Amino acid sequence: MDPTTPIIEVKNLTHVYSAGTPFEHVAIKDIDLSFRPGELVGLIGHTGSGKSTLIQHLNGLLKPTSGQVLFKGENIWKDKKFTHSVRGKVGLVFQYPEYQLFEETCWKDIAFGPKNQGISGDELDARVRRAAGFVGIGDDLLEKSPFDLSGGQKRRVAIAGVIAMEPDVLILDEPTAGLDAAGRDSVLENIRAYQRAQNAAVIMVSHAMEEVAAICSRLIVMNHAGVAMDGTPAEVFVHSEELTEMGLSVPQVTTVFRLLRERGIDLPADVYTVPYALARLAERKEGRRC
Repeated sequence: MDPTTPIIEVKNLTHVYSAGTPFEHVAIKDIDLSFRPGELVGLIGHTGSGKSTLIQHLNGLLKPTSGQVLFKGENIWKDKKFTHSVRGKVGLVFQYPEYQLFEETCWKDIAFGPKNQGISGDELDARVRRAAGFVGIGDDLLEKSPFDLSGGQKRRVAIAGVIAMEPDVLILDEPTAGLDAAGRDSVLENIRAYQRAQNAAVIMVSHAMEEVAAICSRLIVMNHAGVAMDGTPAEVFVHSEELTEMGLSVPQVTTVFRLLRERGIDLPADVYTVPYALARLAERKEGRRC
């Protein structure tokens, strides 16, 4: 597939819960977005901004009130067979996916999705082991019960169960929530490994700004049921005050640089990671020497 061609497009997407009742609520309204192969996108926004509703439309778990979701140019709701097939190509990992583990062994849990796709035999085993490799689960753990594993290992097994379906698009809702620093870093590297190897589009919902700043090439900010910002991390975090007004945090280094600028120090506004901050400071120092 041409990497410049969107794999998923959202056109004028609106979803209204409990329409026509006293409990009517517009969760998302008139959203236009596109996602391309190989992109690693961070989706951020305060609670209630519409993030979860949006991602559940991308693989057909929710049907639009109006508008369209296109997968490779085709409306995912064109017929039931196509809708079902899209759910295998657009994998969605919910928050705390380890709570959905239920099989006797890790192998069986990871195999559940591709098995339902009709994969069997050697190909099924290969997919399980390939997915386990992506998330750092060794062969020695595959025959163990997932309930005997650590929290971080359980999370990786749950993610592997979606990766085993080899989706073209991988969507993760708060994939590092509740993990310690080591577990968080491991899961993020697992996600990047899959994205690189498969050239998959990855969409990651997160409240952890340091994480999305460090690994995402694009950020989408949602607010009041719509898209407030869409750009590179530098383009988004330069609006740190606006993000704060939306109820969002920003990377600590971004806040430090903003406070220094407010005290009259000439520093850039688009800093969002420590390495980037150090590079900009070094450039400033060299400029002074010259």
